[in-house]
Amino acid sequence: MTATLVVPGHIASRLQKLASSEVESGAVLLARLVMTPRGNTRLLATELHEVPDDAYEIREALELLIRSEGYVGALGRAEETQTVPIWMHTHPGEGSSPRSSRHDRKVDSQLSDLFRLRADSAYYGALIVATEGGALRFTGHLEDGRGHVRIDRLWTVGPRFALQTNDDAGLPSLPNMYDRNIRAFGGSVQRVLGDLRVAVVGCGGTGSAVAEQLVRLGIRDLLLADPDKLSESNTTRVYGSGWTDVGRPKVDVLGDHLETIVADVQIERLNGMITVESAARQLVDVDVIFGCTDDNAGRLILSRLATYMLVPVIDCGVLLTSDQNQRLDGIHGRVTILHPGAACLICRGRVDLARAASEMLTPEERVRLVEEGYAPALAGVEPAVVTFTSMVAAMAVSELIERLTHYGEEPVPNEVLLRMHDREISTNLQTPRSLHYCDPGSGKLGLGETTPFLEQTWQA
Repeated sequence: MTATLVVPGHIASRLQKLASSEVESGAVLLARLVMTPRGNTRLLATELHEVPDDAYEIREALELLIRSEGYVGALGRAEETQTVPIWMHTHPGEGSSPRSSRHDRKVDSQLSDLFRLRADSAYYGALIVATEGGALRFTGHLEDGRGHVRIDRLWTVGPRFALQTNDDAGLPSLPNMYDRNIRAFGGSVQRVLGDLRVAVVGCGGTGSAVAEQLVRLGIRDLLLADPDKLSESNTTRVYGSGWTDVGRPKVDVLGDHLETIVADVQIERLNGMITVESAARQLVDVDVIFGCTDDNAGRLILSRLATYMLVPVIDCGVLLTSDQNQRLDGIHGRVTILHPGAACLICRGRVDLARAASEMLTPEERVRLVEEGYAPALAGVEPAVVTFTSMVAAMAVSELIERLTHYGEEPVPNEVLLRMHDREISTNLQTPRSLHYCDPGSGKLGLGETTPFLEQTWQA
């Protein structure tokens, strides 16, 4: 079982700035604890309360002494928000080790009971951060008074992504099969790919192409989600499928295919709709989601997961249009990246809310309301061509690589639009509508477990 601290980009930037200072710094990081269906722990960082300058009695490169007023306010905020207080301090200086000293462990023993009591929390967390080569390094743990568990991973989610493993853990070796990848973006990024858990929602033309590229890149832990069975017309686009697979669940067709590419890939197959709460909850346990579904209701769920659970979503769309002579006249692709601080799919107008509401109904309810004129009829079968779904899939996976390697422009766009009929690609950067749930000012970022789940109505 693993424990992951998920940190929005703006908080990670502050941690890095504090660790880059010439003197030690302290702060209290507040995080919501989520236990996943797999039994893993995710700590969703929501606020960073830095110790005020006037609360330091000693603040030097190798020593730190803080009066209690430097952190008691943050503990009151932790109690108010029902979050876990994590005592964070830095080991300054380029290349410094973030491993705990005897003094650090003594301070933890002194703070643990106090923090848990003042914050009315079952848990106390400790985090030490340092920097090397512009990247964060860390060690940390979570304790409940009976014992402690290591915080294994620090996952930064923002315009850029970064994954660090606890400095007390060893680095895995890299198989020779990834030599060409490593020559392109280095061994550290290859290790990150091997450690990420990724979900692909929708295993049709776009989703199957995304999944195959991910596995060939080095992703070793995949969740595939799709409720449908393979149809005859799917075989022209779904990677790994053939005529003998018609009638089989798409997740099995694709999963079986991916397992032939590498021996050690772990594939979880979710043959269901993510508009059902039990299925949607499985997505809490992943680091990144690729949205390759064509239904509006499913996109609503993914959009909320990106905010409430701090799970970045790379959402894909392909739209083909034809003139009256059945000749292609429009080939449009879209890749939208949802992360803390970015506009959600609703703010962007990428979801048809009326159709989403209709898709959430039971078939009987939908027929009745359509006949009565209270709900729109669902869209029919849309045209699709393997070259165009594959092109959008490649662009989506490239966005993951770019956010891990940081080779692109600043500021980082959060949407890519392809007009393949005009051979044009454009990008844009859109922020949330004021006080919409994806707006940091709404208080929903990293809200974690809510009743109802994601604060929305679910199918029975």
